[in-house]
Amino acid sequence: MMRITSRRKTIAFFLILGISLAVAAVALTTSWIILNWRERVLLFFGLVFFLAIIAGLILNTIFLVREIRRNERHDSFINAVTHELKTPITSIRLYLETLQRREVDQAQQQQFYKLMLEDSDRLLGTVEQVLKAGEAGYKRGRPQTEVDFGGLVRECVELARTRHHLQPAGLQWDGPTNGAHVNVQGDPGELRTAVSNILDNAIKYSGGHIDVSVSVEAPDDKRVVLRVRDRGIGIPAEELGHIFKRFYRVPGRSMSQVKGTGLGLFIVRSIAKAHGGRVFAESGGAAGGTTVTMELPRSAA
Repeated sequence: MMRITSRRKTIAFFLILGISLAVAAVALTTSWIILNWRERVLLFFGLVFFLAIIAGLILNTIFLVREIRRNERHDSFINAVTHELKTPITSIRLYLETLQRREVDQAQQQQFYKLMLEDSDRLLGTVEQVLKAGEAGYKRGRPQTEVDFGGLVRECVELARTRHHLQPAGLQWDGPTNGAHVNVQGDPGELRTAVSNILDNAIKYSGGHIDVSVSVEAPDDKRVVLRVRDRGIGIPAEELGHIFKRFYRVPGRSMSQVKGTGLGLFIVRSIAKAHGGRVFAESGGAAGGTTVTMELPRSAA
């Protein structure tokens, strides 16, 4: 918290410095113009020089503020990833030390093995997210196949139920009407990653009561729409445009309460764009829940 306050003071300092320099430049240039208004050549070059100084000051201030904010997000990401990596490693080590030092009955051994596997999956998931975010391959031109998007989403829903130990009522699935196949052209692995990230995000930010609904529909011959709605903590309206940025986490969503790296929705947006689609979020504000919608081009087949 102290670090964030310090950065905000730094941003304020550079803004005030930039504004002060701009005001000083305006005052000096105006005085110079008044004193030399009869010299047209000097007046012309003076104006050009003045505009160049103002433009330079504005660009410099914008650059500094952006760099400070980018560094802040990067530090938050490093802290989050460190926590996400350290916690399962510490847990696995603790179970291994217990097995090494104590006589443990067969039932408890199996329980320890199960917990260690879950921690390993969590560790692997974090590593995979970091690697996915670092890839530069989310571009068109990659090999694509015909994908039954409704079936793919249904599989992701079932996997999320198992992973998070949810009942069907906690994660509701509403597929295409009449069992119709809704196809898209794409990479099944990447689409599965995008859908899983949206589902995991909805579950994580649902709070104590998980009530998530998932639907896939084809409103016309050109689009396939996935909607994932939770009834959780919601997102302030001014933050909706930022949540798909790399490393971004909404202020106020305590990292100690909700674990994450700030990469999940960035990866979703990258995959959606690579498939010619888009993704956006809507929310009723604090405690108003969130709906994430991903639209993809529907396959002609």
